[in-house]
Amino acid sequence: MENGDCSSQQAVEAITVYDFSEKILEQVVHFHVMKLNGGFFLWIGTSAVLSNLAVSMCSKFDSMPLSTSVLGDSSETTPNSLAQRLTKKTKKQVFVSYNLPMTDSNLTLLVENRIKKEMELHPDRF
Repeated sequence: MENGDCSSQQAVEAITVYDFSEKILEQVVHFHVMKLNGGFFLWIGTSAVLSNLAVSMCSKFDSMPLSTSVLGDSSETTPNSLAQRLTKKTKKQVFVSYNLPMTDSNLTLLVENRIKKEMELHPDRF
């Protein structure tokens, strides 16, 4: 960029969408992934609700990725923590919307393990 020119010479990747579901602790959990240029958006839930949104990205100043709540109750840390761990794993910017009951830590762990399994099976989708 020279002289205020905001145009980019990089090729822009198309946004791709990928969905998968899994029965976890007697409920069907849906996962919606939108692969973005340099990151991805991950929605997790049982019904079409967007109650929160967190974003995380790598920092050159700290080994732990930065994260913040963009939408929803900022005292709920599950979306932030998940986004942070996924950023650490992928080295990408990650948006997470976690729309499941926050009362069961086993559910959260099983959901995260299912995401990691899917990332191993289909790394090109994330």
